[in-house]
Amino acid sequence: MTEQKLNGSLFQSMVIQGAYAIADKKERANELNVFPVPDGDTGTNMAMTMSAAIKELEKLHEPTLAKAAETTASALLRGARGNSGVILSLLFRGMAKKLKTQTEATGRDFALAMREGVDAAYKAVMKPAEGTILTVSRVSAQYAVERCQAEPDLSVADAFDAILERGKTALAETKQQNPVLAKADVVDAGAFGLLTILEGMRDAFLGIKHEYANASAEENTSADFSAISDEDITFTYCTEIIAQRLNKGRNISRLRGILNEIGDSLVVVDDDEIVKVHVHTDQPNKVLEEGLKFGPLLTVKIENMREQHTAKVIESTEPKKRVIKEPERKYGFVAVAAGDGLKDVFTDLGCDVVVQGGQTMNPSTNDILYAIDETPAEVVFVFPNNKNIIMAAEQTIELSDKKVIVIPTRNIPQGMSALLAFDPYGETEDNISAMTEAFQMVTSGQLTYAARNSEFDGKKIKEGEYLSLCEGKLCANTKKPFDAMKKLAKEMVKPDHAFATVIYGEGVSEEDANKVAELFKKENHGLEISVVYGGQPVYYYIVSVE
Repeated sequence: MTEQKLNGSLFQSMVIQGAYAIADKKERANELNVFPVPDGDTGTNMAMTMSAAIKELEKLHEPTLAKAAETTASALLRGARGNSGVILSLLFRGMAKKLKTQTEATGRDFALAMREGVDAAYKAVMKPAEGTILTVSRVSAQYAVERCQAEPDLSVADAFDAILERGKTALAETKQQNPVLAKADVVDAGAFGLLTILEGMRDAFLGIKHEYANASAEENTSADFSAISDEDITFTYCTEIIAQRLNKGRNISRLRGILNEIGDSLVVVDDDEIVKVHVHTDQPNKVLEEGLKFGPLLTVKIENMREQHTAKVIESTEPKKRVIKEPERKYGFVAVAAGDGLKDVFTDLGCDVVVQGGQTMNPSTNDILYAIDETPAEVVFVFPNNKNIIMAAEQTIELSDKKVIVIPTRNIPQGMSALLAFDPYGETEDNISAMTEAFQMVTSGQLTYAARNSEFDGKKIKEGEYLSLCEGKLCANTKKPFDAMKKLAKEMVKPDHAFATVIYGEGVSEEDANKVAELFKKENHGLEISVVYGGQPVYYYIVSVE
């Protein structure tokens, strides 16, 4: 085994190859997500986080080890997306701290740096759970340190092998450590992503070259996506379905006519057994409904073309420079939300900047930091409105010159309630308490769709089914949206509730939203219900009661 030590140029190429490795396997990581709702997928978040390091590292020429490690940590911190991306950035941040005085690193140095990274990540997580990326990083780093204590001259390559050896065992153990993973018979997605990155780094250290699908230089320069505006995309969702053709009497021409009215790029192919549809539309739910009239849906694929365009622009353009507005008042507000309607709602509630993002589209730490920069206030309250964005928001606290306070709202209704509780004449601490208490009183629910076949909590879920969720837990899965909402209303509404809000999303009519409001009214005739257009993707409805 090679005795080569780790230097700056090697570390630079190792991180770049690790980034390509997770980009190559991001879909495999995404498929490990347990719950089948459209999500801010782990593999995608980790790949986008690592891609931020590529851009900065490629600017360096023969860097020192300290410079390469610090550049990596800084880029990952600012580019971190989702909880998995933030934890990944913290692992590299701790490593950089340990390596900052090194010109070269031995196997022991690298193992200790890895353990330092684990310590940094654990300090940032309030309640670390077992069976996660944290567990796997901890036990693998500790095993490598113990190997180095037994063999002080252990090479970098051997230290890497020790980390990966124990890491793979620990990855398999995540099934037993996390009951949800055990039920789904999958390993933790974040831990899988971390080991994928480390394997790419190890191979680069050994000089092993891989032809990764996303590693070609041509891909970075093949098209200028920033030249294409959102307005050039007429419809949001590229929707494809295959339905089993059980209803032989159903008219294909009528299907074409209906779909042609709600979209473009329409292709309908049929034979005696199936009907296959491709269409660009703002109403993917309507496509599913029409497909189900022929028979069960065999496959469903729905992609948000606007988000894909946004991701391409992010990937193909340089990070913008920070422009920090001078404070004009004491308090300011930043919220994360997706949908024009929700942007208007949060603006009306007093938000200075609304960051476009949410489920399936987790903004980076830098995205939130830029929004804070644009807010002309001394104290900036940030409302993540998604559990997978809270950690990325919290990283801005030390990056901003302003006083940043993250109110850890986990969904849109919580963010709205927190803002309504703000007292412009109150003290900062009093407002933090009031807003926190307000959002904790909210019960939230959503209607979305199953992105894939799955089994969850003993229930078999089929791709394309409507899923109603109450506080993140599955309430109903069915082919009929109003049936799912009826069960959600029964689950959510209690006799002591006074207010309810129904927020309807893209492709949902106000008429249907009012029908949903009536379902909630039947459960408590005293409810005061507001129906609001949110325009959000992914969720047909977001509802709250308090």
